[in-house]
Amino acid sequence: MLHNGRMVRPTQTLPERPLLESSPPAPWQHEAPVALTHNVRRLTAPNPGFMTGPGTNTYLVGEAATGYVVIDPGPADDAHVRRIWQACAHVDHTGGNIVAIVCTHSHADHAPGAWLLQTLCVQQPPVLGLPSAPTARPAHVFTPNRTLQNQERITLISRGPEADLAQCHTLRALYTPGHAANHVCLLLEEDSILFSGDHILNGSTTVIDPPDGHMTDYLDSLDLLAQTAQAHAVAFILPAHGYVLGGTPEAAQEVIAQLKAHRLRREAKIAAVVAANLHGTVEEWLPLAYDDVDPRAWPVAKRSLLAHLERIERQAPLPPKA
Repeated sequence: MLHNGRMVRPTQTLPERPLLESSPPAPWQHEAPVALTHNVRRLTAPNPGFMTGPGTNTYLVGEAATGYVVIDPGPADDAHVRRIWQACAHVDHTGGNIVAIVCTHSHADHAPGAWLLQTLCVQQPPVLGLPSAPTARPAHVFTPNRTLQNQERITLISRGPEADLAQCHTLRALYTPGHAANHVCLLLEEDSILFSGDHILNGSTTVIDPPDGHMTDYLDSLDLLAQTAQAHAVAFILPAHGYVLGGTPEAAQEVIAQLKAHRLRREAKIAAVVAANLHGTVEEWLPLAYDDVDPRAWPVAKRSLLAHLERIERQAPLPPKA
C-alpha cells in the first residue's frame, strides 16, 4: 500500500471480536493499558461515576517506532496522566513518546489532563481539538494549541525493518457537534476503527445539554458517522466511556442505527406528552416523557428533554399558552 508515495506495511487484520474484550469482558481496572489491537491501547481514568460509567477512556494510538497520539487524556489526575506518559514509551522504554494530544471535546472529564501530560514531555506535543464555543459552560472552556480542521489527517509514520516499508497510522478528524459544539470523532483509517468520544457511548445515551449541546446537530452527526462507517467498513467503535462496540461492519452500523432510532422514539414520546399537556411545564412533562428511566436520572434527562423540545419547536411551533 502506498502512503504519500511510500510503501507502507499492511496493518494487522482485526478478528471479528475485539482483542481486548473477552466475552464477557474483563472487569475494569485503571492501573495499566489494555491492548485492543497491535496499535491501539485503552487506559481508563479512575473517575467512575453516574455520568462517566467506569471512567474516561484514554486511547493510545501508535507504536514505539512511530510515536503515539493520545486521545482524551481525561481529567487533571496526576496518577492517570503519569500512567499515560509511561505507556507511551520510546524504543528505549523511556516515557513521553507522544506526537500529539487530541481532545474530542472540552468537557472536564476529557480535556484538562492534556496540559499536565504536555508538560511531562521533554518535546512538548501540541494539544489539538476544537476551541470551546461561547455557549460552553465556564468549566468547559478550552483553547487548544492548534485547531483541528474537519477531515484533517494526523499521520504517524516510521521506517520499518525493510528499506521500502514503513509503519503508518492515520487518524482523520470528523466534526461531530451535538453533545458539545466542539466535539470531534476520529477515524483510524488503516484499521477502520472509529473513536467516538461522547457521541456514541456503551451503556448509556449521551446527554445533549443546550445551548452548547444541540439535538439536530447531534442527529446530523450520527448520520455522518453512519456514512463514514459504511464507506470505510468500520467494524469497531471505541467510545469514551464503556467497552468496545460493534465487532463487524454490520454490527457497527446497527449500533449507530439503533442509537438514532432511540433518540427519535424519545422525541416522538416527548412530542406526544406535550401535545396531550399543552399547558404543562418542563417539570410536569419530564416524568411523563421519561417514565421508563430511573427518577434519579431525571435531572440529567431534563437537559436532553430541553434539547428535544427545541428541535420539536423548530419543526412545528407549539401553540402559545393561554
